[in-house]
Amino acid sequence: MRVCVQRAQTLGDCEIVAQHSDEGVSGSTRVESRAGGKRLMADAMAARFDVLVVEALDRLSRDQVEQETILRRLEFRGIRIVGAADGYDSTSSSRKVQRAVRGLVNELYIDDLRCKTLRGQTGQVERGFVAGGKSYGYDIVRGEHGSDYQVNEEQARWVRFIFEKFAGGWSTFQLCDYLNANGVPSPRNSTWMRSALYGSPRKGSGILNNSAYIGVYIWNRSQWIKDPDTGARVRQDRPESEWKTERRDHYRIVTDEIWQAVRARMGNGRLNAGTSGRGGFPKSLFGGLLHCPKCSGALVAVNKRYYGCVTRKERGASACEGVHISRQQTDERLLSVLRDELGADESQADIETAVRRYFVGGCSGSQESAKHIREKIGELTNEIANLTAVLAKVGISDAIMETLLKKENEREALKRTLAQTQVDADQFADIARRVREKTSELRGTLSGEATAEARQIIAKLMGPIGIEAKEGAYFATYDDVSERLLASAAGNVSLGVVAGVGFEPTTFGL
Repeated sequence: MRVCVQRAQTLGDCEIVAQHSDEGVSGSTRVESRAGGKRLMADAMAARFDVLVVEALDRLSRDQVEQETILRRLEFRGIRIVGAADGYDSTSSSRKVQRAVRGLVNELYIDDLRCKTLRGQTGQVERGFVAGGKSYGYDIVRGEHGSDYQVNEEQARWVRFIFEKFAGGWSTFQLCDYLNANGVPSPRNSTWMRSALYGSPRKGSGILNNSAYIGVYIWNRSQWIKDPDTGARVRQDRPESEWKTERRDHYRIVTDEIWQAVRARMGNGRLNAGTSGRGGFPKSLFGGLLHCPKCSGALVAVNKRYYGCVTRKERGASACEGVHISRQQTDERLLSVLRDELGADESQADIETAVRRYFVGGCSGSQESAKHIREKIGELTNEIANLTAVLAKVGISDAIMETLLKKENEREALKRTLAQTQVDADQFADIARRVREKTSELRGTLSGEATAEARQIIAKLMGPIGIEAKEGAYFATYDDVSERLLASAAGNVSLGVVAGVGFEPTTFGL
């Protein structure tokens, strides 16, 4: 930050209006996924600054594609980008060549760092230490040259209990219910869930598939790759030829006989099973969108007839007693209400009111805001005229010129803000037309079939749907669809812009 401040002071008549940073966050993380980066881009979109000083381009991003996208977005808005350490300046005629080279170097640095980290971890494994996090049943003991597992006898007792009961016929549901009912801390110190026990046999995840419990340590099964679309880390399996397998008898917790009994119960087919990290497409319209009235967890399709609490399903009755509501009745009732709201005159009126308030009143949604801006522009215009008259009488004065320049810059900034709040009749009519077209399109799509498009529309329009038990019946509550329909149809109008217009939650019986 000190380097950037010093560089900013060499740029001439510049005022530092904001400082943004992301401490302890990798440069490979997407800019808008970082707290400081998100604030930076918000300030840029709102035209709150004219020059951006960074230590180097890798402080923005170490990804070539994202770096180029961000720089183009900033330059499009007239923002100058200056690199204090790498000498980059977006006003230079060679800027595209310079940032292409720097972007390549920055991205290669991440690749090189990943390879060196893996090499160091593999070396530790070959020396008899562990690389990676702690597994349930063990403590990590740190030595002079590395870390190793040490059996945690209290947790190991429950590991043996899980293996013995599963081999004896207990289901993972019964195991979770028992462990939660007896207050046994889970690996993450919360309640137990079935996936923590069963996991994925192919990936070796889950307690019942952890070969360390029989003294076989396997390293480098998988790697984590960032999804370029979402920025989320996704686990990918490595080929078995890259695995590092070592025998470590001091890790053993369960016997070979119990281990094989569990393998036999899972079956050969299941041993080779496992997901790629992506769940299958939901087969219900509202599964995951509804929320349990007991624990606020998601309600999912537990079978062909009912929606039920996922906490109850995955963690047992001790975690949540759960509820069951009819899928057919819930789908029909919710779809009926949604179709009615899409076609209701009141919804269309609410949307038009929201659009009119936004465009007439400015980004804050109030008419007073735009009025205040116009009044301030008028005051600045008068002040500028007076200062100009003074200059004509007394001649050139550095103090007066500096004041005049500040007033002119302030007026121009207010004019840009006011321009963003204006819309003519043709633009307003176009938005209204798009809202009507979107309404007709949505009504046709919501046919009652559990398609990906229908689920996406329902999630966007209705948002989270709360379920409440009253007098022996269940009632659903969700926010008015008008606000979300406006955002969907108008496209460039965000939900935050029209928030607070006055939409009320809708409640009805299932």
